[in-house]
Amino acid sequence: MASDFAEAIRALIQEKGYSEESVRGIVENTIKAAYKRTFGIDDNCIVQISDDMTDVEVYSRKEVVDGVYSPITEIEFDEAKDLNPDCEIGDMVDIPIDPKKDFERSAVSTGKQTAHQKLSEIQKDSLYAEYKSKEGEIIIGYYQRERNGNIYVDLGKVEGVLPARFQSEREVYHKNDRIKALIKEVKKNPGFQVVLSRTDPDFVRSILELEVPEIYDKVVEIHGIVREAGYRTKVAVSSHREDVDPVGACVGPKGIRIKAVIGELEGEKIDVIPYDPDPRVFIRNALSPSEVTDILILDEEKRLALAVVPDNQFSLAIGKQGLNVRLANKLTDWIIDVKTEEQYQESSELIAESRKAAQNLFNDDYDTIATVAELPGVDERVANILAENGISEIESFIEAAQNGSLSGIEGLSEEDIAAVQGLIDKSVEFVDEEEYDSEPAAEAAAETEEAAEEEEYFCPECGAKITIDMTACPNCGVELSFEYEDEE
Repeated sequence: MASDFAEAIRALIQEKGYSEESVRGIVENTIKAAYKRTFGIDDNCIVQISDDMTDVEVYSRKEVVDGVYSPITEIEFDEAKDLNPDCEIGDMVDIPIDPKKDFERSAVSTGKQTAHQKLSEIQKDSLYAEYKSKEGEIIIGYYQRERNGNIYVDLGKVEGVLPARFQSEREVYHKNDRIKALIKEVKKNPGFQVVLSRTDPDFVRSILELEVPEIYDKVVEIHGIVREAGYRTKVAVSSHREDVDPVGACVGPKGIRIKAVIGELEGEKIDVIPYDPDPRVFIRNALSPSEVTDILILDEEKRLALAVVPDNQFSLAIGKQGLNVRLANKLTDWIIDVKTEEQYQESSELIAESRKAAQNLFNDDYDTIATVAELPGVDERVANILAENGISEIESFIEAAQNGSLSGIEGLSEEDIAAVQGLIDKSVEFVDEEEYDSEPAAEAAAETEEAAEEEEYFCPECGAKITIDMTACPNCGVELSFEYEDEE
């Protein structure tokens, strides 16, 4: 029996690659399962395995008593003396068990089932630990079969599954085709499973790390990857060294590196763009390959931006079914509205007209101008630059001009500042608030006086019409006197 166990143990360690500790556990659990099947319990089953794993001995530990009530756990004192002359009542003695003779046939089958179960669990745990550590890495396998749209891939030790939702629409596979994929997830329950993906952005990241040494060495950093698998991918990169062009490093000499990535993605388009902390520059880059005339930040808190493009670049900026601008939105984390130069001009004029009409509803005599953009004849470029730097109001411009902060704005020349100042001097008249507030009062007083002049008076005696400057009625001669009562 010992020899058989030794051979089995050596096979498990050498052929199957199990650890010595796990094999000891399997052997012990197998024997205890058979013991319990035979005797009903396994608490008193002692399994001893030699240090060199060549011998296994099994004992039944029993208590020495004077009068046995449970033969499985107790042994008569006289019988125990034959085994150990020095034992006393209350001692525990180990009685050798021969599994071949003492175990029932069904118990042996139970032990085998337990062994297979434990071996399966150990193998499952071992594979889980091995592949769990590889999550997010690239692995290569071979197409085996397809079921309900899911592709099963031979990975060597295990079989992986490439679900339909993680497959690119461009790709078609056949029996024994080589498949390179990302280990997306490793599941242990209810059954061990390695889930693969070819649509995850990290799949592109891993391929770039393989093809571009600068990315692997952390010289070039990937700031973000967004993707619609099978159609287009956008990658934002930057360099930690001034002498290394991040985009050029990814593209490679004559585009050899990026061509290798595109080939692995079955022809999917890839835009590699430089990352920039300035959202205006980053948004401009993200709308590649289109040309952008200007970027306006509409609401920084809500992350709303407007991209102005030439008329012939509008379709390219939007992309087929909005794909290009949609990926740019995801990459920059900004909501980008794209307009042509003509559309932007029309919308600006419409806004200005609406604002002027609203002001005229409340002021029939004055055209109020509050912002630089409203100045007649102002250069739109200059107004946009000032607005982007928080100087949209005329009062803000005058204050900035007085403290000299306008000269530090990029893209704004002294001639531009002087031109705006000239328009303000020409078109804007500053009205004192107290003077402005007194005009309605004066107009009200004049209206009251005119009303008093237009009021008619009649003689209280004869009813003839009289005026306030008369001292006597011209009809009956009665004396007249006018008195005014203050209104409460």
